[in-house]
Amino acid sequence: KCRILNTEEHRKKVIFAGMEHTQKKIIIVHGWEASPENHWFPWLKLELLKLGCTVLIPAMPNTSHPMMNEWVLHLEHTIGKPNENTYLVGHSLGSVAIVRYLESLSEGEKIGGAILVAGFLEPIGYAELDSFFATPFDFEKIKSITKNIISIHSGNDSVVPMRNSELIEDNLGAERIVVQNAGHFNGGDGFTEFPIVLEKMRELINRL
Repeated sequence: KCRILNTEEHRKKVIFAGMEHTQKKIIIVHGWEASPENHWFPWLKLELLKLGCTVLIPAMPNTSHPMMNEWVLHLEHTIGKPNENTYLVGHSLGSVAIVRYLESLSEGEKIGGAILVAGFLEPIGYAELDSFFATPFDFEKIKSITKNIISIHSGNDSVVPMRNSELIEDNLGAERIVVQNAGHFNGGDGFTEFPIVLEKMRELINRL
């Protein structure tokens, strides 16, 4: 099922009480030509720290000309040995990097879940990103790593076609959320905070 939110509903403040999650490790992965200081990433980190989580926002390498192998390796070094207390949040190309990272894990390894914001599973018209699509995705392996994937897309994203919302749902069994009139969920679209991601991450870390 697809949950559709209007922008005003999305922007309502999300307030959480109680429960610390000292063993939860959350990695936020920025996208192409972005940095850990951009968009809603610092806000989300601060809010997750308040919940007692360990939160990392790695500066991904060579962001102007990203290479899939470099980004996956950087995530491997950042995350270390993943487990079911490991959670990932990606924006745009960061979401693609997360999917490729999950695909690279060894049999039997697991994570707690992932939130893919404006993610995509097919080329979107930028040659700089071709290395991420040089080989087909192993969707069955990715689903064996976690069954807890949430995708969030905007109805008017000029960068990532809406079709990718359905591709992620169909191929990865993701919960699909559509936020109306949210653009590409970046700072230029007014996204310096992102309460729905905080809400969904709180749900994920409480599932286990």
